Amino acid sequence: MLPPKEQLEIIRRGSVEILREDELLAKLRKSEEKGVPLRIKAGFDPTAPDLHLGHTVLIRKMKQFQELGHEVIFLIGDFTSMIGDPSGRNEVRKPLGKEQVKANAQTYQRQVFKILDPEKTRVVFNSEWMEKMSITDLIQLCAKYTVARMLERDDFSKRFYEQQPISIHEFMYPLIQGYDSVALNADVELGGTDQKFNLLVGRELQRDFGQEPQVILTMPLLEGLDGVNKMSKSLSNYVGIDEPPDQIYGKIMSVTDELMLRYYELVSEISLEKFGRLKQGLKDGSVHPMSAKRDLARELVKSFYSEAEAGDAEKKFNDYFREKRIPDDIQSTSLPAGAGGVWICKLLSQAGLVDSHSEARRLIRQGGVKINSEKVVDENLEIIAKGEVIVQVGPRKITRVIFKEKS
Repeated sequence: MLPPKEQLEIIRRGSVEILREDELLAKLRKSEEKGVPLRIKAGFDPTAPDLHLGHTVLIRKMKQFQELGHEVIFLIGDFTSMIGDPSGRNEVRKPLGKEQVKANAQTYQRQVFKILDPEKTRVVFNSEWMEKMSITDLIQLCAKYTVARMLERDDFSKRFYEQQPISIHEFMYPLIQGYDSVALNADVELGGTDQKFNLLVGRELQRDFGQEPQVILTMPLLEGLDGVNKMSKSLSNYVGIDEPPDQIYGKIMSVTDELMLRYYELVSEISLEKFGRLKQGLKDGSVHPMSAKRDLARELVKSFYSEAEAGDAEKKFNDYFREKRIPDDIQSTSLPAGAGGVWICKLLSQAGLVDSHSEARRLIRQGGVKINSEKVVDENLEIIAKGEVIVQVGPRKITRVIFKEKS
């Protein structure tokens, strides 16, 4: 195990804030003296079925702690998911059903081990202790925090000022997330910058329960492919870590040079020394941005799959974008043939290329949809439902749609 000060240098990388750094150094020293690893907690609500690069900002920081010899606790918030995190919301978040949460949690458990070492990771669900809590216990927990304190939170105060509804159950979310730290006796909790209020609640509740308060480490929110908004599946600006290798590669190649550096810093394994040389090389022209982007795309695909699959993904990218050749092994989808046509937005949805008709319309308006290599400009276009067509959404999603006659 590295000396505490050297550990702290590694932990600082990419973090926004450590509350408090002197407490973390003291915990690291105590851990070294007693030979007992720190308990590092990070919670993830399974509100969607897949993890994306935005999640890996925290997961890679967990991996750093893991490599430093500490105990990593990957908390799946199956109980809190059924409440809905109000962080950053200007309206009541719709809670998820139990079956949907369970299904999403299963994919989280599988995907997280693309990064973390399964032998050194403790996976827990907060339903383990919350479902055992009685109404009396819950009331006593609520008594530890006031409404006035809750309204100090930006999103709650904004909604209160604008006379937007705030449901009572939303106040429960930060309390339960905070109680998770008590149940796990966490030494450090990681979270995005939007989670700071919830993390602070955990510190205060630990004091109330006679525990040494956890250190808070906040990480930046990763921008999505648009370079503006937080990476999110609902905004279709995400890179899923379980997506096919060629899609991951292609998405990374589509980002701006500025965003590429952001991704290098937050979701790659590049050392601080190499990162400094990369930035200087891009600045003085000794490193070409496209070359750096290819290296990043290869590294990320390799980290989630393998070196061979990263090479295949790069070859497919080169075949299509250098030679403008449609790969032979693109995904095929069969749809029923018909005498008439099929609405382009419906076709994109049925082919699994968009999640909704409104997303299809938006992509067409942005010039991101092609049929047989021809850009679609009319969102009311009807496609003849015979034979086959090559449908492309953006630079990465390509599907061969085969219209089959009924037998």
